[in-house]
Amino acid sequence: MNSQRLLSILVSRTLTQRTPAPSIQSWSRLRATSVVQEKRFCSSVPKPQKQFVTIVFIDRDGDRIVTKGCVGDTLLNVAINNDVELEGACEGTLACSTCHLIFKPEDFNKLPDKPTDEELDMLDLAFGLTETSRLGCQVIVTKDMDGLEITVPKGVSDARK
Repeated sequence: MNSQRLLSILVSRTLTQRTPAPSIQSWSRLRATSVVQEKRFCSSVPKPQKQFVTIVFIDRDGDRIVTKGCVGDTLLNVAINNDVELEGACEGTLACSTCHLIFKPEDFNKLPDKPTDEELDMLDLAFGLTETSRLGCQVIVTKDMDGLEITVPKGVSDARK
């Protein structure tokens, strides 16, 4: 509670309850206490800033779409947030293959996580599968992906159908 609020409460109590006004020493103690209480709720530790990287998507028409992706998001979310035409029909639940992406071999080998068996099963149903294919919903953006170029396949095959 801030000191102005405490002051107004004390003044209203003094007027309505006909109690004697607090002494100057009481006001000083009250002010000191409220300042300490205010500082207790203020954090001196800054909130971590979101880190962004630049990721280039090459769309179905061959156009380069330069995007900003937040570290910790999936590539599917980066594509959706930047209006890249990537379907993601199952909304990232690993139940389709519509967020299929193709990486350059050198970039594919740098990805921190290897595909799981479940992802490989879904990829088997993807249109235009390559040795460097991944599902965008399963690749988490890291700082090392800054400048990465990813190709969106020419077609889509929905594994749910």
